[in-house]
Amino acid sequence: MDPLTHALSGAVIHQLGFKRKAALFVLIFSAIAPDLDYITRFWGTDVFLRYHRGITHGILALVLFPAIMAFVFRKKGGFFYYYSISFLAYGAHLLMDLTNQYGTRILSPLDWNQYSLDLTFIIDPYITIGLLLSVILGKVNKHRAAVIALCAVLLFAGYIGGRAYLQKETKQFLKTKVDANIYKVYPLPNDFLRWWFIIKSGNEINTGFVDLFTKRVCMQDKYRMDNNDQAILQSRENRVVQNFLYFARYPYAEVKRENSKTIVTWKELSYSFMAGERFFARVVMDKNGKVIESYFKF
Repeated sequence: MDPLTHALSGAVIHQLGFKRKAALFVLIFSAIAPDLDYITRFWGTDVFLRYHRGITHGILALVLFPAIMAFVFRKKGGFFYYYSISFLAYGAHLLMDLTNQYGTRILSPLDWNQYSLDLTFIIDPYITIGLLLSVILGKVNKHRAAVIALCAVLLFAGYIGGRAYLQKETKQFLKTKVDANIYKVYPLPNDFLRWWFIIKSGNEINTGFVDLFTKRVCMQDKYRMDNNDQAILQSRENRVVQNFLYFARYPYAEVKRENSKTIVTWKELSYSFMAGERFFARVVMDKNGKVIESYFKF
């Protein structure tokens, strides 16, 4: 989720009845604190890709950060009180991020694998608008602010549950239409009944759309994995590609040779439905395999 949505989640939690001094600040700051890892963008987008949703989105940070906030604000209302609300807001951030497809290393530093429920896109305006309306209505009707906030929380839970049901139905429908070994279903922006899929059989990967409303499966692209190409193997030694592969769950490399240059483009297939070139790493090498340039693009 985006920082605005997370900040609104902290404000909604505040409306539930946490009114002690500085509680609003603690809740909003704790709700956006995991995204302090945005600072890694100063070292390049590929570095950001590697470290975003890493240690600050893990269970160790979930335990330690609230303790820091509680220690700082302990004289304003008690250590345990501020630890509890900070833990609640910080945990809400991790839970919300876990619902979308970007991937979160929520068990770090015990486990550095990415986990994702693949239920929502990175930015979900329905969630943002719902939280915003809760905050506005709570300000207009302060006597029922807690009830309004509770309804917002329940609606959020129902929304996520509904998307989980649709995802399950999509995967089951896909299995009846296409035979494969691995099935992955991902959300599309602002859509409920159309989902992006990746299916894999052996070294062949197919991508496309599933439409639950029209009951159709539309194959988009077919990829055959061939990672024995020397240019692909050389590109793996590049820092940008290594950071990309640390993030990617379904990477695919394409090699293009023109004149005296070799261009290796690594794509993340779970985002290949996006228009234009998005979520890819590119390495340009000369005829001797020396890297001329390398870069990553969201």
